[in-house]
Amino acid sequence: MSQAELGQAYQTSGKLGASAAQREANALLEAARKMDAYTGNLDDVDAYKAALRLNWRLWTIFQADIASAENPLPVEIKENILSLSVFIDKHTVGALAEPEGGKLKVLIEINRNIAAGLMTVPEEAVEPDLLKSEPPVTGGGVVA
Repeated sequence: MSQAELGQAYQTSGKLGASAAQREANALLEAARKMDAYTGNLDDVDAYKAALRLNWRLWTIFQADIASAENPLPVEIKENILSLSVFIDKHTVGALAEPEGGKLKVLIEINRNIAAGLMTVPEEAVEPDLLKSEPPVTGGGVVA
């Protein structure tokens, strides 16, 4: 999937009602999936490097967003994400300079762990009335 295709998928998911956190999680998982294809196989070094660069661009977007004055996250979380981003930058440069499938594993795990956290909905974020409501009863059709 090209960068343009990822961007289009990101925009489409927003139109379909996915939250920003869900879109970010999906982007992280897609980048992890692409890198995972090269953990044990370096037959195509150009594709390996393309997967790394895609992940690097994604994390660069996160860095720019976090550094923005408009970003509402608490300072401590911003600092943690920026520190993680610095690690990802350094590790990516090393993996690009000396391609080795094993170097991707830490980046893949970081992406998957961050994505899992983004997909977790805190209990207080769910409206209490929604937790109590019963699903609508229909005539056997699919509830949309």
